[in-house]
Amino acid sequence: MQAVLSFGLSLLAVALGVAYLPLGPWERGFLALGVLFLVSSTFTLAKCVRDRQELQEVTTRVDKARIDKLITEHDPFDPKNL
Repeated sequence: MQAVLSFGLSLLAVALGVAYLPLGPWERGFLALGVLFLVSSTFTLAKCVRDRQELQEVTTRVDKARIDKLITEHDPFDPKNL
């Protein structure tokens, strides 16, 4: 909840700052589009980082499960393993 409130407050502050700047409509529109692009790029980057971390976690868990299975199935006293 804190992250959502922080995001909303910061976006509102930037929007108010752009709205009250002593600039013409073209400059104000350019800044507004820049902020919009920055916000959408931030969401895309966060999603890509999250997806990459989830992929690594799944791969790590699968590898760990394979190693655990090999260790539990290995019998050091079995003559076939010598």
